[in-house]
Amino acid sequence: MLLACMRSCVAAGVAALALLLLLGWPVGPAVTTSVAQDAGATIWTVPEIGALPDDANSRLVRRGRDLITATYAHIGPEVADRAKRFAGNNLACGNCHLQAGTKKFGIPLFGLFGKFPHYNARLGAEMTIEDRLNACMTRSMNGRPLPAGAPEMQALVAYIKFLSTGVAPGQLLPGMGTGNMPELDRAADPARGEALYANACVACHGPDGRGIRRSLPTTDLGYMMPPLWGNDSFNDGAGMARLITAANFLHFNMPHGVDYLNPLLSPEQAWDIAAYVLSQPRPRKAGLDKDFPDLLEKPVDAPYGPYADGFSEQQHKYGPFAPIRAAIARLKAEKAGAPSPPPR
Repeated sequence: MLLACMRSCVAAGVAALALLLLLGWPVGPAVTTSVAQDAGATIWTVPEIGALPDDANSRLVRRGRDLITATYAHIGPEVADRAKRFAGNNLACGNCHLQAGTKKFGIPLFGLFGKFPHYNARLGAEMTIEDRLNACMTRSMNGRPLPAGAPEMQALVAYIKFLSTGVAPGQLLPGMGTGNMPELDRAADPARGEALYANACVACHGPDGRGIRRSLPTTDLGYMMPPLWGNDSFNDGAGMARLITAANFLHFNMPHGVDYLNPLLSPEQAWDIAAYVLSQPRPRKAGLDKDFPDLLEKPVDAPYGPYADGFSEQQHKYGPFAPIRAAIARLKAEKAGAPSPPPR
């Protein structure tokens, strides 16, 4: 999981802003035009968990919130009860789903409950909300699935259902996902990203990407700042291991304290930093070749084969993506028996 927005690091965010100003990097309204979605078009607020009564369902919802914000403390690889060691790293779900899943373009969890079950291209089958949570458990958390009847699974589902209170079936809420900034017409460059990382990210995540563990590891097992690569990070099958997801997440959420209204990293900087982070070693997930049974449905930035379009794993990992999209469109048209779109 990637680059958590932690309240305790406000000072670091101020320092990062000062550094970016010194470097002459664009800040504020100069780069807000990269927001493709109009996040303010519909006013919708997250329900207040503190207003819930003290009843069984409300306690389950609060338990789900705790599992999001401190996953490592309840089902992590170092918890005392070995049977509860479902996560394979010491990350928290909240390291990617910012502000306990309530931040716009911080991969929010609100409004998701009514979207399940639905067809999932990676599975090639219908996916339930429990399936989706377990995809995070086995990929982002590099662990093993939670049983559907486990109290932890029930609590996570209850929390997501609570965050979707009042959302009508099919309603599109503003701020979902990671945003959508302009893509590069070149490959994202890990070498450029390394220099940018050293200026903007190293204070919180370290030169080796290992993050910052909390000062009392015997009582609080997680990270103040999460690792971005290495053995305790997300594996290569996670959604955050895809460049488009990672780069948009960076642009709209980092450095700490940033949001989609006032991004600090330019799109180009975000693409290159994401490329550098994803070029680093991380755990490998077995069986990724079984993902996306229909290869024409595979995302253009899936960093692992096989592919149907003839492009290399390198280009799928770093771009540019427009030629890949054009090739996939032609292949889909041929499969459907329709005239192929003209090459760009």
